[in-house]
Amino acid sequence: MEVENQVDTWDGYVDWRYKPAVKGRHGGMRAASFVLVLEVLENITFSTIASSVVLYMTKYMHFSPANAANSVTNFLGTAYLLTLLAGFLSDACLNTYVICLMGAVLEFLGLIILTVQAHSPSLYPPPCNAETSSTPCQQVSGSKAAMLFIGLYLVALGAGGMKGSLPSHGAEQFDESTPQGRKQRSTFFNYFVFCLSCGGLIAVTFVVWIEDNKGWEWGFGISIIATVLSISIFLAGSSFYRNKIPCGSPITTICKVLLAATLNSCLGRSSNAITCTATSPCPPTRINKEEEEESKEEPNTKAIEPIATPSEGHKFLDRAIVERPVLNALHCTTQQVEDVKIVIKILPIFACTIMLYCCLAQLSTFSVEQAATMDTRVGSLTVPPASLPIFPVVFIMILAPVYDHLIIPFARKITKTEMGISHLQRIGVGLFLSILAMATAALVEIKRKRVATKNGLLDSPNPLPISFLWVAFQFLFLGSADLFTLAGLLEFFFTEAPSSMRSVATSLSWASMAVGYFLSSVVVQIVNNATRHSKHQPWLSGTNLNYYHLQRFYWLLCVLTGLNFLNYLFWTNRYKYHNKKIEL
Repeated sequence: MEVENQVDTWDGYVDWRYKPAVKGRHGGMRAASFVLVLEVLENITFSTIASSVVLYMTKYMHFSPANAANSVTNFLGTAYLLTLLAGFLSDACLNTYVICLMGAVLEFLGLIILTVQAHSPSLYPPPCNAETSSTPCQQVSGSKAAMLFIGLYLVALGAGGMKGSLPSHGAEQFDESTPQGRKQRSTFFNYFVFCLSCGGLIAVTFVVWIEDNKGWEWGFGISIIATVLSISIFLAGSSFYRNKIPCGSPITTICKVLLAATLNSCLGRSSNAITCTATSPCPPTRINKEEEEESKEEPNTKAIEPIATPSEGHKFLDRAIVERPVLNALHCTTQQVEDVKIVIKILPIFACTIMLYCCLAQLSTFSVEQAATMDTRVGSLTVPPASLPIFPVVFIMILAPVYDHLIIPFARKITKTEMGISHLQRIGVGLFLSILAMATAALVEIKRKRVATKNGLLDSPNPLPISFLWVAFQFLFLGSADLFTLAGLLEFFFTEAPSSMRSVATSLSWASMAVGYFLSSVVVQIVNNATRHSKHQPWLSGTNLNYYHLQRFYWLLCVLTGLNFLNYLFWTNRYKYHNKKIEL
């Protein structure tokens, strides 16, 4: 008699053909490595658009510098916010595998449109020379402008889909029930940020050089090649992926629990949730009469699982659990209420990271302008000020392996814990480094202005006799802050969020960037409005950076980041890890 081989499968996961995923065949670091390679290629495309399209819009599409900068900021903010949509769709009805492929295809279509327009001068606005002509150049409009923005926002939609699904898709490849799987997942998130930086480095060096020397259609063409390669490599790993089965709309669950709790509170209905007291132990299960009769009639069915005791905190949500809800559609289980509690608990952590990306946006603008007034020579090489982002990118690529292979093993020996450094501790280190970054930026600006004053060059367009490498120090601090915070956030949200909401929760990391970028422009406007009524001009206005009070602005951001760090410590001291294995 033949004995049928029993295949050990992953519960809740399928392969790309929607057949049960098999242990040993699907998942693991081999599958996640395809995701890491894909992230390098994806960020080549995204960083190329983000770093250089502003020059394309001003030089060839005749946008004003302000309009071009606003267009790029809107592009970045939209791309990062769309990660929430990608995360929602991954959790609700599709999966991360499908969303990632859809995002890559949309990005490819957007790049095709941009390349066609860049290759065809007839799709440009009328040519002009602003230096010799008294008539202002005409900004691109009509169908030509529509073509430009359709291409840009298709790229934004595709990038949002890929960024919103890739981290979760890679993290889903590891078995979180084993210490080895959890350690590998932590390593994955660390190298995910490394690959993100690697793609950015290639974009701001090689691809930008190609655009400057060979033409913009060549730069967009390289992005197309990178996108095609990313799709090919991602598909090549299809037979190794394990894909989580969607559990339904997480937004629906959150809204249902909040609405049920509100209605039951207004109607005065008492909660049916189990509560524990010191003198009255909780019963392990709660089975109503209907469930008891069903279990008698169907003795072979799966035993009813115990209903977990509601956690402490947010007791208002416990009112969502009643035997007879107002509407059957508002029937909530204890697990659903607990999932919503977890989401509410992680939102303050999300809010505390917005200030970091607000600082990052400011340093990416004002710091470049600072460097433009300084001596940018390194030996016989003249470095463009716009290349300053290379410093944090390279530093992240150096620090990421050091962190994973040296710092974490040492921390595990010291703390005697599996993680070595917890997620919240890692995010906290990043937020503290952002304080140092802003303090360094203020001190460097004070030094720069002293050199300008001492040499009588406040009104001179000539470079100041001070090396732009002084500005690199603040970028190094900020690069370290970005590494610690982004990797920590991605892992924290994925690990702590309910299984049915992991993709949308992980997307909060990117949404934090979007809100920070939008907030940065608001902060500048508020500062200028607040200082306009003084005897002097606003801190951040005018055409001459030497007359800006940039050092005061940096000190203000330093104070705000310090207060934000104290607020973060308040919430982290109150936070209790949902997953006890990672708590220190």
